[in-house]
Amino acid sequence: MTLPYAEPLVRRELQPRVIPEPLRVGEPGGDPCGLCSWLSGLDDTARDAEDKPLWYDADWALCRATGVTIPGVVWLTSRAHHDSFADLPDALARSYGPMIARVERAILALGDIARVHVYRWGDGSAHFHVWFYPRPLGMLEAKREMLPLWAEVLPEAPKEVVADAEDKIAAALAADS
Repeated sequence: MTLPYAEPLVRRELQPRVIPEPLRVGEPGGDPCGLCSWLSGLDDTARDAEDKPLWYDADWALCRATGVTIPGVVWLTSRAHHDSFADLPDALARSYGPMIARVERAILALGDIARVHVYRWGDGSAHFHVWFYPRPLGMLEAKREMLPLWAEVLPEAPKEVVADAEDKIAAALAADS
């Protein structure tokens, strides 16, 4: 593993714990879930294509990332508001594995991708979502948990390259429906 930072790194001291933790967006009593309102209008034909997910069905929506440094980074969200794996309804939880496999195949089809990493952090929005990070072939310093760190410090990829990758991923999912 290779950090994207030069030595010497200095370990920071832990801060005091914050209890209770601040509410996340979409939690009861917190700010309303922006994803729920955004996803509710997907069938609006007047809506700009750039304001829609790359692909969606009744259960899932595959969305564009912003500030992409590695083409093919996308995120998948449930259409309905659920917070985590623990509260996904059984039918949606059963569809998760096949959905992840479809997205992974679509990203791998871009070519020059060694692996597709799937991450769920859960500390942002309280609306269920997972991130897909393709590790470029041969980028060994970005193996394992290092990939999101490298993705944060790399220069932003050209918009047309990112859009091309997104179009290919969307087309692969549409063809696999």
